[in-house]
Amino acid sequence: MLTPLIGAALAEPVPVPATDGRTHLAYELQLTNTLSGNVTLQSLTVANGNRPLLTLDGVSLKYWTRALGNTTVATNVLGPGQSALVWLDVALTGDAEVPTDLTHSIHLSVDKPLPGLIGNDVTQDVAPVRVSTHKPVSISPPLDGPNWLDGDSCCDMTAHRMAVNPINGRLFASERFAVDYVQLTNDFRLFIGDPTRLESYPYYNAPIHAVGDGKVVSVRDNLPDQIPGKSPSGLSLEQYAGNHIVQDLGDGNFVLYAHLRPGSITVKSGDNLTAKQTIAALGNSGNSDAPHLHFHVVDGPDPLTANGLPFVIDSFRLDQRVASMLALDKLFTGQPAPMRPGFVSRDANGVGPLVLDVMSYSVGQ
Repeated sequence: MLTPLIGAALAEPVPVPATDGRTHLAYELQLTNTLSGNVTLQSLTVANGNRPLLTLDGVSLKYWTRALGNTTVATNVLGPGQSALVWLDVALTGDAEVPTDLTHSIHLSVDKPLPGLIGNDVTQDVAPVRVSTHKPVSISPPLDGPNWLDGDSCCDMTAHRMAVNPINGRLFASERFAVDYVQLTNDFRLFIGDPTRLESYPYYNAPIHAVGDGKVVSVRDNLPDQIPGKSPSGLSLEQYAGNHIVQDLGDGNFVLYAHLRPGSITVKSGDNLTAKQTIAALGNSGNSDAPHLHFHVVDGPDPLTANGLPFVIDSFRLDQRVASMLALDKLFTGQPAPMRPGFVSRDANGVGPLVLDVMSYSVGQ
């Protein structure tokens, strides 16, 4: 069959249990239009054999699709020769069996059909992928105390999920499960006073702890803190993580602790760390517009040219969940973030955080 689309998954999805009680398979498809006219994606179904697991169509498919080079605009139309990414989150409920492989069926319309070969209306299969057998690494929390917000991670269309970067001739989704941690005040505000002063963020300089045992792979500690409230410009790729530590947790898991306060790092390359050890302080160095800890796990020692992996936290308290992605915007105007009505706090064990989660951590050194 001559097909209008070619494509592949960027990586095998790794199943991870999360705080919503579901198991998530988060991954991306790269699709390319092979024709001289536009193709319009009408629907996409992810299945395991004859079992449909996820269907996106219309507005929902458009929401999860972006053309390469234009991640700010949702689209379901691919121009001639154009490539796009579709971000997928197959969320399995309850005791649903985790599949061993996934297939993708796409229904599309073609602007310029090829008589006898490709019609106006086409349904095709593309990009079969195995489900990874890799197990998410279990870690202790990197921070201590209440009201730590997961402000930018899986599995919505957050900046981290969409950060699929072309580096050294390949696409890398290193930030697929990355978390930006900020600590909210008791009334769920981000800062108190002048937002351009680091001291207005009460959690600035908070201790950061190793999340597991393992050797330090690399350290950088020579970049200044940025002025909060504006995005820095002119940074090289090597400066984006700011002052940072990369640690090898074993079994192909490497963790990045980024945007650390200058002069706060207490470890060096080659050091063997133990879980819960204090290793640095939270800062605002590198590509950062407010103090936070950027934290992610990848499958290689370079935090950018690697594939993002999920992780689970061994024990914490899930206190609240911010009401919506739009509600996060209030934090940057000095207002409290609205919380989800009726949310029941609970203990959580061995699950991964999701964007909008507000958590209490106890490192318990």
